[in-house]
Amino acid sequence: MRAHKLLIFITGFLFMVNMSYGQQDIEKDSFETGGGALELWFIGHGTLMFEYNDLIIHIDPVSREADYSTLPDADLILITHEHGDHLDQAAIKKILKDDTQIICNEASSPGLGNCLVMANGDKTLFKGINIEAVPAYNIKNERSPGNPFHPRGRGNGYILDLGGKRIYVAGDTENIPEMKGFRDIDIAFLPMSLPYTMSPQMAADAALMIMPGILYPYHFGSSDTGELVKLLDGTGIDVRIRKLQ
Repeated sequence: MRAHKLLIFITGFLFMVNMSYGQQDIEKDSFETGGGALELWFIGHGTLMFEYNDLIIHIDPVSREADYSTLPDADLILITHEHGDHLDQAAIKKILKDDTQIICNEASSPGLGNCLVMANGDKTLFKGINIEAVPAYNIKNERSPGNPFHPRGRGNGYILDLGGKRIYVAGDTENIPEMKGFRDIDIAFLPMSLPYTMSPQMAADAALMIMPGILYPYHFGSSDTGELVKLLDGTGIDVRIRKLQ
């Protein structure tokens, strides 16, 4: 009898968590890969969550974008850089497990505990997922002369291979020349917000260097996503606009 009541309690609790999760109105897209099902959750701004092969991957979790007490605990957390709209230790604490792996750039590492620091060009393997840290920086946009919003060599973008599907999460960057070397990208997330990252024109140039099968602009705020769609019309790139403001 006690076991039966416990089962009812657990079932009810999970139902409430799922309802709360759903009430946040987070959009998702689903894909099949060679390693299992993949779901991409578009949480907000530069914040994402991937579900792949029973693994939960959080990218730049930030409390203002979601109630992390209702979201699944992380197997892997990727931090692109240390700015407050990408690194939020309060959000991270709510999704940590004993064996959660955090990957970050060096400037994000203080206070994160079990954090694997990756520099641009580093590669690692996590539970069958190949991960590469790639450059993310400004060339044109600066706080002041000689002081870019995102200096070269400091922040990371990440390329993940999930069951043979290659996903590029750019972090905060402009259309940098290194993108010409990002090959066979199936899905790309490119930021599009001035003055910190890219204009629609710059994002279109970045997309044409990468040529992903699917492009999700993210971190776009009030930027004109329709302009990006027009600029890439006829290129074969599937531009998908999701709620990420």
